[in-house]
Amino acid sequence: MRILVALYAEKTAFHSMAPLAWALRNAGHEVRVASQPELTDTVTGTGLTSVPVGRDHSLWRVLGMFGVARGNPVVPLDTAVLPEEEVSWEYLRDGYDKLVPWWFSIVNDPMVDDLVAACRAWRPDLVLWDPRTFAAPVAATAVGAVHARLTWGIDVYGKVRQRFLKRWDEQPEAERRDPLAAWIAGHAEAHGLGFDEVMTHGHFTIDQLPAPLRLRADLDYMGMRYVPHNGPAVVPPWLWERPRRPRVCLTLGTSATGRSYGRSVDVEDLVRSLAELDAEIVATVSDQERERIGTVPDNVRLETFVPLQALLPTCSAVVHHAGFGSVFTALAEGVPQVLVPQQFDARAIGPRVAAQGAGVHVPSDEADGPRVRDAVARVLADPSYRERAGALRREAAGLPGPHEIVPRIESAVRALRGSTTNPATGPVFR
Repeated sequence: MRILVALYAEKTAFHSMAPLAWALRNAGHEVRVASQPELTDTVTGTGLTSVPVGRDHSLWRVLGMFGVARGNPVVPLDTAVLPEEEVSWEYLRDGYDKLVPWWFSIVNDPMVDDLVAACRAWRPDLVLWDPRTFAAPVAATAVGAVHARLTWGIDVYGKVRQRFLKRWDEQPEAERRDPLAAWIAGHAEAHGLGFDEVMTHGHFTIDQLPAPLRLRADLDYMGMRYVPHNGPAVVPPWLWERPRRPRVCLTLGTSATGRSYGRSVDVEDLVRSLAELDAEIVATVSDQERERIGTVPDNVRLETFVPLQALLPTCSAVVHHAGFGSVFTALAEGVPQVLVPQQFDARAIGPRVAAQGAGVHVPSDEADGPRVRDAVARVLADPSYRERAGALRREAAGLPGPHEIVPRIESAVRALRGSTTNPATGPVFR
């Protein structure tokens, strides 16, 4: 088959998709990755083929201008974990009114026309897309390809959409309004296509979360084990030897580095407070943060970047921002976590990990150095955190890996081929 992986330019999202892309490539399928030009070097750096489309999006500049990402909830996606009876039609409708233009439109509009053209030129059989890249199902529909989402976190998109549709059905016809469908339909119509609800969620979804952490809509899912991938990386010699005392990793993610919206916690405060522990602290910080922190105690090592899949196996605990890569790399290694959620779905996943006893959740608006230090001390002193982290690790390890799920994907595409038709030329499968 010809398989196109499509996403807007976001490095961490691509890293979560790369292992499956390579599994499909190694199984003999043709695989290409379509994204905006900014992601080209990241894609080719993994050895995969890049298809640059459109122009780079301006999401991070816009968020920096308005401070949207500085620890604020993302409406209406913040309702995914609430009891259904607490979620009103007005909140969902008005939330989509805001969400579509300031996020989905900003990242998709610059690439949708080129992505359709690329699909019409190459004619993929399957398009795998990031849950926010709605340009992908439009392009897939244009050539009659099967398309599926590959999630990199809990499925807040599918869950909230399902709740929206339920509330929509309850409204008088004159009151019904669907901002997401209207926006997608506009792009579809520009390319001679009609809107279909499948464009919001794909023909199926590949979910990388173990059962205790999942949040699913009433959709077709395939479970797949998360495989940590940090892109091209080097293991430094100091990681070759086991630490003489407990090692604690502090990482607040690479996504915020160099972006104008910054962080909602004080990195210097965290570093100096953690240094008070009888532990070795390895903190990954930007060059600017490193310069600001200045001289640190002997038990602190400041690094610009260390591959997490190499660092975490040597750690007794990790402090992080509850980003997908950090959470699930720690989970894959069975390392207890102290989670200080910074953005968006991290606010949902942090409490879920803590509820499993595998870590401590510290809300970002309450987080400071002493509180995070005390949470780490508790995790280091109580063996139950490592035991529960080990249980989650075993749960995750029981899921099929990317290479194991390839036959299921092939079967799904074969089963769906009769229902996906190119409006111009008929079925595209060969």
